Amino acid sequence: MTDAPTRPQKGRPMEGLIASWYARQTAHDIEEFRRAARRVAAHLNSGSRVLEIAPGPGYLAIELARLTGGSVTGVDISRSFVRIAEENARKAGVRVDFEHGDAADLPFPDDQFDFIVCRAAFKNFSRPLVALNEMRRVLKRGGSALIIDLRKDFSPHAVQDYVRGRGPINAFIIRLIFSTVLKKRAYTKETLTRLVAQSQFGQGEIRLDPIGFELWLHK
Repeated sequence: MTDAPTRPQKGRPMEGLIASWYARQTAHDIEEFRRAARRVAAHLNSGSRVLEIAPGPGYLAIELARLTGGSVTGVDISRSFVRIAEENARKAGVRVDFEHGDAADLPFPDDQFDFIVCRAAFKNFSRPLVALNEMRRVLKRGGSALIIDLRKDFSPHAVQDYVRGRGPINAFIIRLIFSTVLKKRAYTKETLTRLVAQSQFGQGEIRLDPIGFELWLHK
């Protein structure tokens, strides 16, 4: 198995002011994070160990910890996001272990987690095949992974709904980012299927909605 394909990282890293701006914008999506947390929790039991890869400001991981009371870990390549997520967890009064690390080189032993979730970040990974294989490595036998992200052929109407209520300036910036950087890096169903087939998972289930996809993987 080779490390190909690789994808060059684009744009500035999510650190400092950019990370803070992103954290403020995604705070508007708290109900979406709560819905996602409830869906993930349906696949867990009281002893489950959960890993979120690239949790950003930590909203989903925090909701999972609040909902399940179980062991939740987050690993992010942005040191700014690790600091922001730790502060958000402290304010929420929940325990989440946020760590600095790379999705293509997860800082965990084999067979550690019952469930892995990665939301709105997979398209940015420079070594997506390696990241998939790392997810499988740290999953326990019988464990599952869920990747949620933007689809390349997203509906412009869905993006318009997404930015509603964020103010004209922020809405303009978000629409611009969607139509340029994010659209360029997003996956089609076909390219995602081929990538999964190359990985050690071998296969997965892809579910589409107007703006994104869910990829379910099992070990």
